[in-house]
Amino acid sequence: MKLILEVLLMGLAVLIGAYLVPGVSVDGYGSAIIAALLIAAANATIGLILRVFTFVLNFLTLGLVSFIISVLMILLVDSWMTGFNTSGFLSAAILAIAVTVIKMILDAAFGTAES
Repeated sequence: MKLILEVLLMGLAVLIGAYLVPGVSVDGYGSAIIAALLIAAANATIGLILRVFTFVLNFLTLGLVSFIISVLMILLVDSWMTGFNTSGFLSAAILAIAVTVIKMILDAAFGTAES
């Protein structure tokens, strides 16, 4: 049940983020949920492999490389989907920050945050 709520909240965060960030568009809530699932899957597979290979550089840049990898995963999902579009790296980077902040707020509001 918690996993379903997490997926729904992440989809809502992507939808709100797309509404707030110029240069990002999502066709609807269904596309936002699919985009959220694909972003999570890309981060868990390709992103993890990239983070392992760039561990030292990531350590030296205090996590900046990890953030860039997350943005690249958003751009990858953008190339996979027709219902989710970003206008480039900057809009994807702002979306990544916006979705993180929105997801934190939604987790606090719905009580899904880890204690």
